[in-house]
Amino acid sequence: MVTGRERPAYRTGRRGGTVRLRLGTRVRVAVAAQHLLAHLPPSPPDLAGVGDLTAGPRAERLAARTLLRTLLAAELGRAAGTTPIAVHGSGQPYLPAWPRITISLSHDAGTVAAAFGRGVPVGIDVQVPVPAPPALLRRCCTPAARAVLGDLPAPVRDHEFAWIWTVQEACVKATGAGLAGRPWTIPVPVGRRAGMWNDLRWVSLRGHSRVPVSVAHGIGAR
Repeated sequence: MVTGRERPAYRTGRRGGTVRLRLGTRVRVAVAAQHLLAHLPPSPPDLAGVGDLTAGPRAERLAARTLLRTLLAAELGRAAGTTPIAVHGSGQPYLPAWPRITISLSHDAGTVAAAFGRGVPVGIDVQVPVPAPPALLRRCCTPAARAVLGDLPAPVRDHEFAWIWTVQEACVKATGAGLAGRPWTIPVPVGRRAGMWNDLRWVSLRGHSRVPVSVAHGIGAR
């Protein structure tokens, strides 16, 4: 269900199974299967921040932060890759020592994603498809999107809805609002690769990730 409209330009790379993307001059993205990061030791500060989590969520969160650190180190240098990561009260992560760098993390069922922006807000979200009941589709999709989804076989519909949800989540992560930003109200056409919402541009990483992953960033990222 790719429309072919608004196909964004990427610079891409792949190292050890990790996909790295450059969106414009200011946004960098990485996506990987969690198990591909198992050989990389987590940062001690990251370990200290997950001590109260059970094994599964703990491993996913550490893997997402490890992925972010490898991305920061590759693009900004070793110091950026080892800098402390803090979290705002809203749950949005940030780098106290690098105030011009914005960051975002996501993980779901064994897939992890990370992004950073230079002087622009950024949000990323990954969602493994799950059954999408009618009530959820009514809440999160426009009438036009529901009409398209309703004509699809269930597995395809669930996959396409996951792409929609990652766009919505990425947008509210970029604003820092999280769920308080009412992501379900953001209109996202079925199959679209890129679009705009308020002062953000969003991009779905179709063709780069089998698991739905989308990124939203400030429009200054050119």
